[in-house]
Amino acid sequence: MYLNYDIIVVGAGHAGCEAANAAAVMGAKVLLITMNMQTIAQMSCNPAMGGVAKGQIVREIDALGGMSGILSDRSMIQFRMLNRSKGPAMWSPRCQTDRNLFAWEWRKALEANTNVDFWQDTVNEVVVKEGRVAGVRTGLGIEFSAKAVVLTNGTFLNGKMFIGEKIFGGGRTAERAATGLTEQLVELGFESGRMKTGTPPRVDGRSLNYELMEVQKGDENPGKFSFSDTQVLTEQRSCWITYTNQSVHDELKVGFDKSPMFTGRIKGLGPRYCPSIEDKINRFADKDRHQIFVEPEGWDTVEVYVNGFSTSLPESVQYDALRKIPGFENVKMFRPGYAVEYDFFPPTQLKQSLETNLVSNLFFAGQINGTTGYEEAACQGLIAGINAYRKINDESEFTLKRSEAYIGVLIDDLTTKGTDEPYRMFTSRAEYRTLLRQDNADLRLTEKGYGIGLASQERYDTLVAKRNSVEHLTEVIRQTKIQPDEINGWLNEKGSSPLREKSSFYTLIKRPEIGFEEVKSLLGIVVERPVIDDEIIEQSVIEIKYEDYLNREKQNAEKLDKWENLSINPTFDYDLLKALSFEGKEKLKKSRPTTIGQASRISGVSPSDVSILLVYMGR
Repeated sequence: MYLNYDIIVVGAGHAGCEAANAAAVMGAKVLLITMNMQTIAQMSCNPAMGGVAKGQIVREIDALGGMSGILSDRSMIQFRMLNRSKGPAMWSPRCQTDRNLFAWEWRKALEANTNVDFWQDTVNEVVVKEGRVAGVRTGLGIEFSAKAVVLTNGTFLNGKMFIGEKIFGGGRTAERAATGLTEQLVELGFESGRMKTGTPPRVDGRSLNYELMEVQKGDENPGKFSFSDTQVLTEQRSCWITYTNQSVHDELKVGFDKSPMFTGRIKGLGPRYCPSIEDKINRFADKDRHQIFVEPEGWDTVEVYVNGFSTSLPESVQYDALRKIPGFENVKMFRPGYAVEYDFFPPTQLKQSLETNLVSNLFFAGQINGTTGYEEAACQGLIAGINAYRKINDESEFTLKRSEAYIGVLIDDLTTKGTDEPYRMFTSRAEYRTLLRQDNADLRLTEKGYGIGLASQERYDTLVAKRNSVEHLTEVIRQTKIQPDEINGWLNEKGSSPLREKSSFYTLIKRPEIGFEEVKSLLGIVVERPVIDDEIIEQSVIEIKYEDYLNREKQNAEKLDKWENLSINPTFDYDLLKALSFEGKEKLKKSRPTTIGQASRISGVSPSDVSILLVYMGR
């Protein structure tokens, strides 16, 4: 049996799969250890990828050369671009996914990578020698050696599941918890905490009355996540929307005295922005209803996910309450919802590469870092896998700035600010969200992915062709002049004021009433052209219409980048700076920022502390 690897990845969820694939594509010999080979890339909660800010992350993963976007495209059953009524910075792709097909596509992709080996087992211990990770020891007593280890343990570390008054060990339904690893890491000096998450019941779609619900169809012209040549959906499955009511709330309240959340049996903090149904009706007592999304789990199954009804109340209470929801009067439940509490490690113990400060070549990614969501986990796995490979090959850290990617925002937030509740990405967390749009993720990141050996030559060639096409079309639009008699009839139909003199097509596009579809029509009127791909037109229109905003954000990012370029030695002795505040000194010693910019964002480090650092550095 082969026991020696370049990199070992522990856990085969979204983070683990991206980490293993990235490191292997770059050239490392990787061992992926999972407790169950049948649950690789399991969607533990909702059967969907993307959403507000999350969709941007999936497109960034794809742009860098990761797999989540490609496999979402291969397994989606419905696609919607959210927030189309708002500006393009808010447009967010989301898909309903065939849960089983997504997991199967991930497994096929990993098995097709000859640099990835698999082992089904638990990991109870990381082997550490002279401050550096040297491998892992499993539940079967086998020791695998490695130059780097990536831990992506999800909700399994000392996982404890709750349904009413019932408590049992586990990290996911029908799967046992992982024990021993937390205790060993704490002995090594790591700080740990507890968090909780939950999931709703699954029900039999054949027992639902969809006529009492609102249908929610996919986009008429569905998009996709990947910038590669994956197929666009030609048929889609519908979702539905229904609502709770006072009768539902009354039934749920019957079980409050047995709720593990209200009785204090659950100690960990849950996700603020995805509360359980009992938490919603308790916190928002003034609301007489809450939205429920009824989501099919795949093409060929009757199983339905009841999004918005996450709960850990007794199963009988869940069932009685469900039957009061319009359309659920005759519902049959496949399995009840539950809560799970698990260990995590505050991410301020990590470098921006996701390598731990305490143990060299040991990386953490995913929910072990206090995040929630498939997309947040996957992007961390990607970055950890990249940096594990680069570290063992004596290459510099690969990091992304806050002005370069949502991934950069997420990792910077985690490593500098930490989190005491499950961290979820929102567009509001990004200062430069006009720059960080889903449509330009490839323009921002594919060259970087290609440069580190992850994105393929084909991806890079596609990027170059797109960039050249956008630049060419933008220049054509800039140079094209329009006579009033050419366009005024069309403008009148659109309710736009007429031209009084010869004008620039470029200036005309900036009018708020002229959108993407209008520009496509205008191109046919005023520019002789071959067929131009919609993606190219959209990209060019966005850059023209929002030119002033984009330039302003770029300037702001450049101003702040000066601090990002001021390096701090990670081993710097902050005790030398007597003028630093006590709290600032303690936080800096704990987080070990590598730049002044990172130091400035650490909670507890004041502007005066930053000034002292700048003075010391001669700035």
